Amino acid sequence: MKINDNTRVIDLTVGDFLDVVETRVRQVLSETTPKDNEKRRYVYGLKGLMNLLGCSKTTASRLKQSGKLDAAITQCGSLIIIDAEKALQLAGSNKNDK
Repeated sequence: MKINDNTRVIDLTVGDFLDVVETRVRQVLSETTPKDNEKRRYVYGLKGLMNLLGCSKTTASRLKQSGKLDAAITQCGSLIIIDAEKALQLAGSNKNDK
């Protein structure tokens, strides 16, 4: 028997049903896996930026205020969230631009 989207569930055996479910689960997981592998690392606050870049708090503050890392920084009130990879890329590209 050929199984397609119009096949009634009542016409399937347990094995056929499990095969259909397994195929669909594998298909969904293969579509979502690349997005899940892109886990981002965040650092928080000037202290996190300071540790990430290995600089003083004054230098981290000056760098943040310069606007060079704006694409990597999200700020909500006093909470500063920094995408670590993006910040390192921007800091490296700015260093090479001098």
